[in-house]
Amino acid sequence: MRELKGVPKSRVYKIIRGGEVRVNKGRVDVTYRLETGDIVRVPPVRVADAPDIAPAQAAAQRIDLPILFEDDALLAINKPAGLAVHGGSGVNFGVIELLRAQRPEAKFLELVHRLDRETSGILMVAKKRSALVKLHDMLRDNHNIDKRYLAMVLGVWPDDKRHLRFKLFKYHTPEGERRVKVTQDGQEAHTVVYRRRVGEHYSLVECELKTGRTHQIRVHLASAGFPILGDEKYGDFPLNKQLPKEGLKRMFLHAWQLTLAHPISGEELKIEAPLPTELAQFVEASTAPRKTASSAAKPKATRD
Repeated sequence: MRELKGVPKSRVYKIIRGGEVRVNKGRVDVTYRLETGDIVRVPPVRVADAPDIAPAQAAAQRIDLPILFEDDALLAINKPAGLAVHGGSGVNFGVIELLRAQRPEAKFLELVHRLDRETSGILMVAKKRSALVKLHDMLRDNHNIDKRYLAMVLGVWPDDKRHLRFKLFKYHTPEGERRVKVTQDGQEAHTVVYRRRVGEHYSLVECELKTGRTHQIRVHLASAGFPILGDEKYGDFPLNKQLPKEGLKRMFLHAWQLTLAHPISGEELKIEAPLPTELAQFVEASTAPRKTASSAAKPKATRD
């Protein structure tokens, strides 16, 4: 990023994935950690003209980004569904551009991680480079961090607790869209699913991420036979067309709770984003309350 200032991050990620960035004259995986003495070749990349920031500045006045937590190192917002985390690929702006437009005095604002455009909930933004580096290490090693999502799925979820360990392979469609599928030679992926509420046709489940693969929850639940309602990539497509009539006009996936060690102080930090009103109303209308553990505690049943 230092060497390619002005180049969109999506372009930088693409040239790394495509093997254009070489280390010691050879290709390396994006997870390779540089060591002292390594020689890195960065290809020449045409730097585009400065991006048009007018759309983000105009939208900054009308789009509210609710703040869940903030200090001098870290900012956590409650991202609304339908808003991308950053601009690119036909998207004029995203969360990070909005934040920079709303906070022109901020010297450093960088996304810590991503959420799919259709997913709502907790999104972390670093306000210091030291915090960004530490948080990236924590996410990479899944150390001192607990991520929970709420999802509504098709079908009656049968277990209080279930482990999903389908290996995942990421690829791109001919149209250039990212997709993920289950393969034997894919990357290890682990999701723990807890039953929260069930109805006649749908179930509300809590998903604990043990790994952080692209589209992990969406593909794991679909592969288990319980696709997320409103998922346009991995869901039940005929059902998705009917859901707006039932009151659900978006994908039901919400980044609900995040517990982590603060990147600077090391103290435990717990952040929670309540379900958006439209999702909470759909839950009430489509499920019946059942005896479960409290939202903050894991169910006692441990059937795997």
